Amino acid sequence: MRSTRATAAVARLNQRSEGHHYLLVVTGSGQFLLRERVDGGDKQISDALSLDDFVRFVNATGPQPAPRMTKNDAAFAKQLVRKL
Repeated sequence: MRSTRATAAVARLNQRSEGHHYLLVVTGSGQFLLRERVDGGDKQISDALSLDDFVRFVNATGPQPAPRMTKNDAAFAKQLVRKL
């Protein structure tokens, strides 16, 4: 199904942002809208976007996850600082 990527992006956004509930709306023309559920209704967050643009928009919305840092990454960064 075409909207699987969009659905997964909205699910990740809902996990990242506590206290907010975002919804995916698919228009009749196959465009995607992002809405936020607020008291008394829904608030439209985005205009109608194509699938790729919608996924990019949703991934950039809300708090961003911290990048994973392994022990090797930390040691490499520490070495770079010492050499400079």
